[in-house]
Amino acid sequence: MKTCAYLGPEGSFSHKAALIMAEGCVLLPEKNFYEVIRRLEEGAAELAVVPVFNSLNGGVMKNLDLLQEGGCVAVKETTLCVDHRLITMKGADTKKITRVYSHPQAIDQCAGYIMKNLPIAETLAVSSTAYGVEMVKDEFSAAIASSDAVRDGLVASAENIADEESNRTQFLLLKKGEIDLSVHSEKVYISVTTAHAPGALVSLLGILGLAQINMSKIESRPIKDKPGEFRFFIELEGDIASEKMTKALETLRASAQSFSLLGAY
Repeated sequence: MKTCAYLGPEGSFSHKAALIMAEGCVLLPEKNFYEVIRRLEEGAAELAVVPVFNSLNGGVMKNLDLLQEGGCVAVKETTLCVDHRLITMKGADTKKITRVYSHPQAIDQCAGYIMKNLPIAETLAVSSTAYGVEMVKDEFSAAIASSDAVRDGLVASAENIADEESNRTQFLLLKKGEIDLSVHSEKVYISVTTAHAPGALVSLLGILGLAQINMSKIESRPIKDKPGEFRFFIELEGDIASEKMTKALETLRASAQSFSLLGAY
């Protein structure tokens, strides 16, 4: 039976994504994303699940770096509607809560609610939303997490407390190795760097325009030790096995300063 690493514990959004994309696998919870990828790199897990994009916060940059550097590729995606609930002890008065635990992205996505409804609360970042629930041990503490993470003695708010209701996170299923270029896909994920010169990125993106290949997203990430230079992560709509995509990727590879094929799904 295959194994799949994810950011735990059970009840985290990564756990939900793993249940969807790695059905039937033995799921291995890890304490942070570095450990998730390390499991995959060292062969302790055959698959891994990581979030890479949120509709409110944009790219999960830490995980884009890990994907770029980790010797792994994406083979499947899923998008979850992120429903954040305030988790408290039963009977707790929210006005008296002094500590709110959650993953940094969840805290950011609920910042308006916290400011308005938890006026004396300090926000404390932890490795995952589900781990934040484990920190709720008295009436003065709370967590932001999925209602699925609630344990005995705790309750979840009746409403989603995210500042925007349309809050979705894209997760990728990763494997070690390279993409099978003969397997059909709906999307292709790449990263490129360009010459640090006027019009370099425009010229590169023009290749996609000429090939009539649409981008579903593009994000930039500063390159370490190269101030002012960026790596671009681009998700394309199309079939990796098609002649049109193959030719466009070949042209991109030849034209870019560096090129990496990160996934096809």
